[in-house]
Amino acid sequence: MKLDEISRPIESELARFREEFKQTMTSEVGLIDKVAGYILRQKGKQARPMLVLLSANIAGGINDSTYRAAALVELLHTATLIHDDVVDTADMRRGLPAINALWKNKVAVLMGDYLLSRGLLLALKHKDHRFLEIISDAVKRMSEGELLQIEKTRSLDIDEATYFKIISDKTASLISTSCEIGAVSASSDSDVQQKLRACGEAIGIAFQIQDDILDYLGKSSKTGKPVGGDIKEKKITLPLIYALENADAQKRKEVIALLKSDKKRTLFSEEIILFATEHGGIEYAEHTAKKFVQKALDALSSFPASPSKAALELFINFAVSRQT
Repeated sequence: MKLDEISRPIESELARFREEFKQTMTSEVGLIDKVAGYILRQKGKQARPMLVLLSANIAGGINDSTYRAAALVELLHTATLIHDDVVDTADMRRGLPAINALWKNKVAVLMGDYLLSRGLLLALKHKDHRFLEIISDAVKRMSEGELLQIEKTRSLDIDEATYFKIISDKTASLISTSCEIGAVSASSDSDVQQKLRACGEAIGIAFQIQDDILDYLGKSSKTGKPVGGDIKEKKITLPLIYALENADAQKRKEVIALLKSDKKRTLFSEEIILFATEHGGIEYAEHTAKKFVQKALDALSSFPASPSKAALELFINFAVSRQT
């Protein structure tokens, strides 16, 4: 399944969004325009604007404010990706050189700040104060999730509850924001807004669990990332958390010793992957992801049938069936 199948009911709306999004990135400063043009040529999946538009259609119908909501979400998402590449010292993004690799860290950080400010100004200009509340909460949660992961990674102190707190804040917050902000643009019914927010939160958690599974089982040619990358970065995710909790004390001690050693962790990452697989970590993570898929589908169940609802249901199932 590809995202173009999911976007079919909103093809013309997505085309209009892309034009409006392009306009939000323009500047009289030549360097900003040059970097913005490079970002636009990368043509990401734009899954989050898609969720904004689909949710708005389900909630009552797409209108002018929906496009602003979608632009705000995509500006925030793009800014965070640029900042993430600086933090992670990543040289590549979507198969192309990252902004920090081409223009260095200072330009990348300032460009991320510029995109975020453009989104905030767009909302203020049109008095979209509710959008600002929702997006500000997402920024707070994403920052908290990143910092909590850094804190816990240093001490290797990540249990299942902490893992879900991290992925809920880091990943699910912006996906739930996309669904909620789309609903807010189209309906004043708080019940409708909360159902779509809950749907997005569950999608985001399922999506991240699948991402973590692919780090163990995926092919780097498909994912664009090296298999075992999380292990090498000392990120303990659900497959390994479950395996460690269900291994005998001696084996657990051996694996933790490998994780603590920078050299051994890199050399023995394949053995750690095998350990997680043999101790049921992958199977447990797959089962858990499917539970969140069902939660997302349940949150949508009360809405009447429509092409946009069917497309969002496809997206929900795509979250755990994708291989990239």
